[in-house]
Amino acid sequence: MHFLALAVDFDGTIAEHGNVPGEVCEALLTLKNSGRKLLLITGRELQALKHQFSRLDLFDLVVAENGALLYDPATDTEELIADPASTELVGRLRDKGVSPLSVGRSVVATWHPFEDAVISSIRELGLELHITFNKDAIMVLPPSVNKASGLSAALLKLGICELNVVGVGDAENDHAFLASCGCSAAVSNAIASIKARADICLTQDHGRGVCELIDLLLQKDAALVPVERIGLQLGQTDDARPIWLPAESVLLVLGNSGSGKSNYVTWLTERMIHARQGFCVIDPEGDYLSLAGAVTVGGLTVPPTTEDSLHHLLQARLNVVVSTLALDPAQRVQLFGELLPFIQRLRGTSGRPAWLIVDEAHYMLPHCSVWPQGFLADMGAVIVALDFDQVCPALLEGVDVLVTLGSTARELVHRFATRTQRKVPIFPASSPGLDQVCVWDLHDAERVVLLEQQQPDQTHHRHSGKYAVGDVGAWHAFYFPALGQSASNLSEFLSALARLDDRGFREHCAARDFSNWFREVIRDDVLANKTRLIESDESVSRQVALAHITDLVQARYHLDDL
Repeated sequence: MHFLALAVDFDGTIAEHGNVPGEVCEALLTLKNSGRKLLLITGRELQALKHQFSRLDLFDLVVAENGALLYDPATDTEELIADPASTELVGRLRDKGVSPLSVGRSVVATWHPFEDAVISSIRELGLELHITFNKDAIMVLPPSVNKASGLSAALLKLGICELNVVGVGDAENDHAFLASCGCSAAVSNAIASIKARADICLTQDHGRGVCELIDLLLQKDAALVPVERIGLQLGQTDDARPIWLPAESVLLVLGNSGSGKSNYVTWLTERMIHARQGFCVIDPEGDYLSLAGAVTVGGLTVPPTTEDSLHHLLQARLNVVVSTLALDPAQRVQLFGELLPFIQRLRGTSGRPAWLIVDEAHYMLPHCSVWPQGFLADMGAVIVALDFDQVCPALLEGVDVLVTLGSTARELVHRFATRTQRKVPIFPASSPGLDQVCVWDLHDAERVVLLEQQQPDQTHHRHSGKYAVGDVGAWHAFYFPALGQSASNLSEFLSALARLDDRGFREHCAARDFSNWFREVIRDDVLANKTRLIESDESVSRQVALAHITDLVQARYHLDDL
């Protein structure tokens, strides 16, 4: 399921003239039996609601007093989540003859035409309160308290993300909570402004409209709303047409080293944050240690623990980077095997994380690993690799969309089509360049779509962990014979390089040692190609060549920031 809960207003929505028909209660129970949660979001005071409606037991939680009070029907307990009602305001309104006047634990309510008396009393007393209208009803509440804040508090208790909730209402005070839901609906008797902003305008009024919505939800689930509402934007074409990835899809991102995969995935995380879609990054190489909008578990020398990862994932509204840089390959596979079932369970019950991002997937999902077919089904995933031949074969069958970047982009599409026994798609007339992204929808598209490659707003530190200050391993370290020492990372490399004499530097250049190490160990073709040009130019002095190589490395790996 994508939508895990339904949040309904009371008066004017499930209730007409204060009464909820039996068929509406039956429909609500049917939805609850589907495994979804039910929430009642009302402006009413709790005691009046209990007196009016005897089936509060249908709901997992009730948000009363327009967001100020939480009630748990199962335990018959209530929790005030806002400041108490202002006794000064109540006294002043009574002095002015405002009647009827209802005082809840936080809300103070009356009816039209007493809005002027309410406004003037708040001003006279110098209070910081706000007024909410519900058709002719007038409610006074503490600042920032509304149905949206109440829904947020309720969902925090239930562990469900707002984007995985369908909301339905009819009046002015429903705007805020409907806007926070992943899908909003308006019953046919709703006011015009609610209908104008709703994703779904129901054909039936009051409870009949809610029954209609429940039928639609059970039949369509995520298809209730267009992909733009709950999907992920992958980029846009030359004519500014956005391309979307549906929710719960598996995206495979492939490209040769230096093609921009990490930059592209960083840009995708920024789109996720903008869309309020939570993510969890499994980061073997330290590419995302400083990713904006996320907390990091593990580091350069401190391995992550399953307990730490679970703790952060359980915190609402947190995006998580799990860095496995300090683990050896076998430990990385073991950690992923422990994390994935938990992430899948969490995703199924809470909607978070909306996206699981696995970078350098050959570490976590190596070709030799054994996973069942469809093991990533029903959850959103972004899998990143140099080549699909390096990852678990079971993964390939579950891919929904393929993205390829760099100089091998076209070749990767052709090979993937052959490997998965698909017809090779048609490419646009112009050949894809290094600055373009190839997108192939494997379900219903016979053509590859080219997107403009986007740059993230944040500076991406490419492999800043492993290659900048980590350890590439004894077999891959750069050896300087003239110095009698090795460099295990780029920081050590630049430090040793600066101490080389002219003879030692020229010998390395003649053998193309620097560019070969950048290409084969650091796996950075762009850095290798630019360094090869410097090595080949014998007219450049050692000092100038050294400065150029140093500038190239620091520009791509931001060593000065570490």
